[in-house]
Amino acid sequence: MSDTLREFRDSAAGYLGAADQRQRMRALDDSAGGHDREEWRRLAELGWMAVLVAEADGGLGLGLPELCAIAQEAGRHLLPEPLAAAGAHPMALLAGLPATPLRASLLEAGMAGTLLAGVAWQEHAGQLDPDAPPGARATWEAGGLRLAGRKRCAQPGADVDGWLVTATLENETALLWLPGERLVRAPATRRQVDGSTQADLDLDGTALDAGHVLATGPAAIEAVARANDAARLVQGAELAGLARRALELTRDYLATREQFGRPIGSFQALQHRMVDGLVQVELAEACLREVLAQTGPGISAARLALLASRAKARCAHAALETTRMAIQLHGAIGTTYEYDIGLYFRRAMALSAHLGNAEAHRARYAALADAQADDREAGPPPTPTTGFPADADWAAMPEAEFRRLVRALFDAHYPQDRRHMPYRQTWAETRDWYLTLARLGWLAPAWPREHGGMGLPPDKLIAYIEESEAYGVARPPDQGLNMVGPILMRFGTEEQRARFLPAILKGEHVWIQGYSEPNAGSDLAAVRTQAVPDGDHFIVDGQKTWTTWGSDGTHMFMLVRTDKTAKKQAGISFLLVDLKTPGITVRPIRNIADEREFCEVFFDRVRVPRENLVGRLNDGWTVAKALLGFERLFTGSPKHSQHTLRQVEKLARQRGLLDDPAFAARYTALRLDTLDLGAAYGGFAELAKRGAAIPPTVSVLKIWSTETYERLALLLIEAAGEYGAARDHVRSDEIDLHVVAPLFNALGAKIFAGSNEIQRNILAKAVLELPSG
Repeated sequence: MSDTLREFRDSAAGYLGAADQRQRMRALDDSAGGHDREEWRRLAELGWMAVLVAEADGGLGLGLPELCAIAQEAGRHLLPEPLAAAGAHPMALLAGLPATPLRASLLEAGMAGTLLAGVAWQEHAGQLDPDAPPGARATWEAGGLRLAGRKRCAQPGADVDGWLVTATLENETALLWLPGERLVRAPATRRQVDGSTQADLDLDGTALDAGHVLATGPAAIEAVARANDAARLVQGAELAGLARRALELTRDYLATREQFGRPIGSFQALQHRMVDGLVQVELAEACLREVLAQTGPGISAARLALLASRAKARCAHAALETTRMAIQLHGAIGTTYEYDIGLYFRRAMALSAHLGNAEAHRARYAALADAQADDREAGPPPTPTTGFPADADWAAMPEAEFRRLVRALFDAHYPQDRRHMPYRQTWAETRDWYLTLARLGWLAPAWPREHGGMGLPPDKLIAYIEESEAYGVARPPDQGLNMVGPILMRFGTEEQRARFLPAILKGEHVWIQGYSEPNAGSDLAAVRTQAVPDGDHFIVDGQKTWTTWGSDGTHMFMLVRTDKTAKKQAGISFLLVDLKTPGITVRPIRNIADEREFCEVFFDRVRVPRENLVGRLNDGWTVAKALLGFERLFTGSPKHSQHTLRQVEKLARQRGLLDDPAFAARYTALRLDTLDLGAAYGGFAELAKRGAAIPPTVSVLKIWSTETYERLALLLIEAAGEYGAARDHVRSDEIDLHVVAPLFNALGAKIFAGSNEIQRNILAKAVLELPSG
């Protein structure tokens, strides 16, 4: 978060926290739908209504990220004022119009807080985009305008000074200023569950002056469309803020409410429900961050619409899921009027419904994404690329150009017969590709440049992963790149980094993991493999199991017991072992897919040099926890879900399944789940690139990644119909893919690196700080 965004957030939090906004929300609910005009003016004095207005027009000249930072705090504190509907929506619309005297006066009054207005553009419930031309009409009569028609669902619906209204004037769209007192018939208002109001406007017979016309033609249509989407992003931010606060309030309640002689927050069933709420909140915030980062100057209306639908769908879903869960976990008291948690649920309902709900925006996103994909495919063919620099200014390179470069690299160097392989490949199968990337300098995209990596920023790293999956690039044995390398950068000595990092980049060392043992899987601190000091060496005896591609490895990083007298975590050390050392035996294990992906590794008086100790003696648990963070980050990568998503799409198009609305809705939901997984992954990947500690919230990533992967795998099998249980790759005139491989892989992914149930336990304790049982 930038300093500017932090200042806006902290300023909003300080102001809103000085008063009990929840009691003010109750007062709104008990009123007739009016607004506290003095409070509205105070919000304007803080500059909130001027954020989206250009400096040339007297505004702050900022953007949606700043306004959304305020909106998140408005959601957290439950601000009753209609920030999105009366602040963001009309001000964004006015700011996007050509300069006129009327626009200038409305902007000035809006920024001062003396004007409270709404936007009336919808003509039927569920409408997501403005009609061109609108059904409402304006005709010239005696130097003025006469209106006819109706507008639906205008917000705010009562106690406003007027509305910005769309109508057809001389066969094109016009945007008009409609003062409230000019309406011939009173608005038909409805109270919303949060106390706000919505209105239908009967325009028949309403007269306006010529000076009430703000804009006509394409400028009016685009300004309305952009303002709608700006308001949706502000709604999304407010929803994300209230979801986070509802989760916090529920956590506090679970920590103090006692049943059966202990806090109910110690019950694992409730803890896991809370973690599922945390997952939704973290996804919403990650989605919002990624979307807002793309809303800078020059963004097209179509791109803004795509981003707004993505954010509204995710944030509305998260807020409704979290607040409903919060009521359930509060029990009966959560359903009472006087208890605060219900206020958050009702606010989430109102914000989610206005300007399109989550389901509507998923469908809109799908249509917009497909249309924009078609536009890209219809563009000019890319210029052939022959050079692949490893040290370009990646941050400055446009994403589209970077993606073209990645695809060109694959076209030029990746073996075509190894695309879209159903299972993980052995070292023998991927060695040539690994060495090709090493020669080109493209092997370690996430490593810092000072250690021989590309130093890709998060957006380019995600793009690299997406293009790899789209092309069908097989994953090589890469635990050296994804685990050993980052650990040595953080904990290793200069000598260890100099000895091991170049060997990883050259493909000389293939690393495997030695963590799990027969009685130390999820309970990793129970490792019994021991390392006894013996001069300049350790003598290692014991057994490791579930070692992925153990038969391919040249080296192992492992946890060993070096002090049997200390408590479990305190007596563990972290060693690096050359697997050519005498006394090591590797035995393959056949998995559910009938492959020998895993191995058992036995150690019989193996001598390991003390210089291979990473970190301090008996402090291996610190290194192990950091490595588990990297492992969970890697397991949380979107690459597996992206690959399976493309398989689902390919099969669905072959079989015409996307014509089925029910199937299309499920596919789109998973498409957005995968996209927002990428957003969450990008944030953690940036921490890893900087060498920062990976926080325990990375377990959110592991849970969402593997469970999304499994849901996609199940949808793929369902889409395959009778081919859904074929053991091998099916090639026929109806289908060409390995249907069951993703599900078999997903089943293991939910268990490896700590099962998802253990991840929920970690999050409940380390992040939510719920009481122990």
